[in-house]
Amino acid sequence: MNLVQHINILNRATALLGALLVSFAIQVPDASAQSRIKDITNFEGIRDNLLVGYGLVVGLNGTGDDIDDAVFTRESLIGVLQRLGVNARDSNLDTDNVAAVMITANLPPFARQGTRIDLTVSAIGTAENLQGGTLLVTPLMGADGEVYAVGQGPIAINGFSAAGNAETITRGVPTVGRISNGAIVEREIDFDLKELQSVKIALKNPDLTTARRIAQAINTQLGGNSAVSTDPSTVQLDVPERYRGNTVAMLTDIEQLTVRVDTPAKVVIDEKSGVIVIGNDVRISTVAIAQGNLTVRITETPQVSQPNAFSNTGTTEVVDRTEIEIDDDSDKRLALLPSGVTLQEVVNGLNALGVGPRDMIAILQSIKAAGALQADIELL
Repeated sequence: MNLVQHINILNRATALLGALLVSFAIQVPDASAQSRIKDITNFEGIRDNLLVGYGLVVGLNGTGDDIDDAVFTRESLIGVLQRLGVNARDSNLDTDNVAAVMITANLPPFARQGTRIDLTVSAIGTAENLQGGTLLVTPLMGADGEVYAVGQGPIAINGFSAAGNAETITRGVPTVGRISNGAIVEREIDFDLKELQSVKIALKNPDLTTARRIAQAINTQLGGNSAVSTDPSTVQLDVPERYRGNTVAMLTDIEQLTVRVDTPAKVVIDEKSGVIVIGNDVRISTVAIAQGNLTVRITETPQVSQPNAFSNTGTTEVVDRTEIEIDDDSDKRLALLPSGVTLQEVVNGLNALGVGPRDMIAILQSIKAAGALQADIELL
């Protein structure tokens, strides 16, 4: 075999290898663009429950509620003292070391008796600062009115407030604080996960395509057709026979599966802050855009007019000098955005106009009004 034949064989092998690499790159999805099922869905029964309670914070350094103005604080304090055997109903209470607060907490799924959870404490009266306060024992109720936890403990706040005769400074919110592990769970929420015959999987961001991909991934893992996407936000999963009585193992097997999340074409605009978020699938039909503003600038420069030296009749006068400039942005030209451009091309085209976020919001809304923006606009 001569040198030419060797070179030809090498070229054919190189071409074949390149074709295989291209085919592999096309068929294999980008793993970094996929998400775990556990991160994009919620499983039936595995959810938090909200708790709320009303209580008193004591030990404040003169920053509590004004007893005369906050009647609920006064009545609550009297009630607490009476339960402790102190009759304060006919007393002239005058204290500013007590504050009425609302307590909120999340009861984690399957929390058992004796488990501790965090509390958020918020003043509801005229208290100025909760620093150094201690929450008295407070029952925390669920939406059904039952008590599920009891909280108590010292409050930690992130903000502070300092005041003098002429100035006051406040950082953060000193009337809101947290109590780490401040409540003990007293009642459990009954839910038998392992005996479920079917499980509903709820998508956090409902989408038909994503729901179907989740069902396909589950069926590939478990075999058969046990998972079916019933609507954009729900996948119905019948527990296979081999997982009966061990639903936890099945959920563990499927929550680590990855799927590619499909997102709708959407432009989110927050006009208050000027923030614009453009989705990856946003497309624009062929459109020409020009943007410009008429700016009139008036400058007043008064000048002093002095009479000639040794003049008997002249007087000093102030003469107005006004300069008017008009900028109609005549240097701005039409910018052409071709049809079917990608997100990067949309951004480059809008940046080419040299406009800020406020003007860009108006441009996007105008493109949508013209029917050239193939996406939904959501205003926050």
